[in-house]
Amino acid sequence: MNLFFEESGDLKAGVALSQQGEAYQVEMQSGKRTKVRAKDVLLQFAAPSPADLLAEAHGIADEIELDFLWEVAGQEEFGFAELGAEYFGHAPKPAEAAGLLLKLQTAPIYFYKKGKGRYKAAPEASLKAALAGVEKKRQQTLVQAQYVEELKENRLPEAMKQLALQLLFKPDKNSIEYKALDAACKELQTTPQNLLLAVGAIASPRQLHLSRFLFEYFPKGTGFPAVSIPDVRSLPVAAVEAFSIDDVTTTEIDDAFSVVRLTDGNVRIGIHIAAPALGIQRDDEIDAIAKQRMSTVYMPGDKITMLPDALVESFTLAEGKTCPAVSLYATLNPVDWSVISTETKAEAVPIANNLRHNDLDGLVTEENLASGGGDYPRKDDIALIWQWAQVLERGRMAKREGFGLKPEQTNRVDFNFYVEDDVVSIVRRKRGAPLDKIVAELMIFANSSWGKLMHEHGVPGIYRAQGGGSGGWAAKMQVRMVTHAAPHQGLGVDQYAWSTSPLRRYTDLVNQWQILACVEHGVTAPLAAPFKPRDADLFGIVSAFDAAYGAYADFQSNMERYWCLRWLTQQGARQVEAVVLKDEVLRLVDIPLIIRLPGMQQVPRGTQVKLDLLRWDEVDLTIEARLLEIEAGTAIEPDDELLEEVIEESLEESSEQTVDGAIEAVADGAVTEPVAD
Repeated sequence: MNLFFEESGDLKAGVALSQQGEAYQVEMQSGKRTKVRAKDVLLQFAAPSPADLLAEAHGIADEIELDFLWEVAGQEEFGFAELGAEYFGHAPKPAEAAGLLLKLQTAPIYFYKKGKGRYKAAPEASLKAALAGVEKKRQQTLVQAQYVEELKENRLPEAMKQLALQLLFKPDKNSIEYKALDAACKELQTTPQNLLLAVGAIASPRQLHLSRFLFEYFPKGTGFPAVSIPDVRSLPVAAVEAFSIDDVTTTEIDDAFSVVRLTDGNVRIGIHIAAPALGIQRDDEIDAIAKQRMSTVYMPGDKITMLPDALVESFTLAEGKTCPAVSLYATLNPVDWSVISTETKAEAVPIANNLRHNDLDGLVTEENLASGGGDYPRKDDIALIWQWAQVLERGRMAKREGFGLKPEQTNRVDFNFYVEDDVVSIVRRKRGAPLDKIVAELMIFANSSWGKLMHEHGVPGIYRAQGGGSGGWAAKMQVRMVTHAAPHQGLGVDQYAWSTSPLRRYTDLVNQWQILACVEHGVTAPLAAPFKPRDADLFGIVSAFDAAYGAYADFQSNMERYWCLRWLTQQGARQVEAVVLKDEVLRLVDIPLIIRLPGMQQVPRGTQVKLDLLRWDEVDLTIEARLLEIEAGTAIEPDDELLEEVIEESLEESSEQTVDGAIEAVADGAVTEPVAD
């Protein structure tokens, strides 16, 4: 006896060798034996053979016209034998019954299965909808195939032009566009980003990296809504001539300095910070913008500002203007540069000069400052501030040592990126130059002094703290943001509240509101400050700022790495000098490009080596190199523990620091922080 049965959703035929209870032992055409339950048997037949039955049944199934079969079936549930008698006009022969079952089994949109050998014809409306869906899918398959061919021919399908970024960064994997892109990539053995670059969907690797960042963090674009520039109340005009010191590309000029020689022989140095907090109010339309962005985003050759350009222009400390500012005045005894008193004021400050590192770095050297050489604006004022900055630094170093840390190392090199017409220049500059130190030391002094002011008035602020944590040394020294005064051991200060960059960091804008409350309300400041003690919103700002700032730092790091690779292409660089940072991690001497050489022999950190650059990829931001030679006698002395930790962080992020905050940034453990202009 032969059986026609269902097994795992397939219809099969075989010879029944034996039966035990409700099961048959069946031998298939291949010789394989299987156990078939009686409830799965649809037909029992003596002839023809199972193989002939299946061959004949498939032929019959191919001849059955589905639409006619559906009409014959009617709308009532039926058994296959009943339908066979109606369709064939006689009780179906085994091959006919098997052929009918094969057809019913392969047409689920026409016939719904109701049980063993039983079916029900689909309602007409459902059938039409299902057939329309099948046709739509068929058409989509044809369109998808066409997209694949176009992509393989280096042409971008019209339908993909508006979807390129979504296909890369947040694809709908069920869309025909994504399926076509995926299929084309597999056939061409490439990646989606490389294929979309090849077909012109994205203009360049630079645009790819920028678009990825914007897609996630600025999905509505980087433009600003129309806002009204706030008026600032009438302020007393300071009797000073202030000057700023910045890189040539800086437009958000946050800080400036002034020097007044007093009649009693003392000196008053002013630190003047742009004061957008005098115009922006908590929860107004501009605050909402700043709070959403949290910081200016920096990248070589470009930036995305935290505040609208018109507002920045209103508050930036531009040469020739009298600008609203929060000023910290320190009265000093020039005999030992001790601080006699400090005072904070909200006032209008005349800005006499915007000095630029690019013009002055070669003139304002330690040698010229000692000898009085060189000719440059504000020469006497800079020389005087330089003397105080050195005293401030020595005081911080003593404090650092009191915290159990070694002195800072300033023998590292910084790099400035300049991009013009897609050509990058990367300029090396030694960290700790006099202008760097002047700016860094006075900013640290201001941030520490204003942190103390808020603490003494019982007003919460946003502080940077380092040291005193739990866990290993690295965990203890991790920089963290808190809302109460706490030591920053790396900087060597008892408290440190970011307050000197309110045009480009939201934390500084928040702190400026709080500082102004202390200045204007004194002992009642906790009641008048925009953020009260234990304000939940302040904790939320700290968390949101940390997340945004970290993401911006990662982006900046990636863009710096991209421009480093572009520099290699521009220079046609192949054999280059590098310095060992740690184990198998190196950094090129001429540019801040980090390279890993797996398996490299151990040499002292600071050893210079020569590398052969084999290949690099501006899309993946990867580079391959091999070691050519190790230069003898080039190892430098190990840095202190803090710098060791900073270098370890730089292996991950490989970002460099702002000119203005070079010293501050290293001590702050902030190698991963975004670079200012």
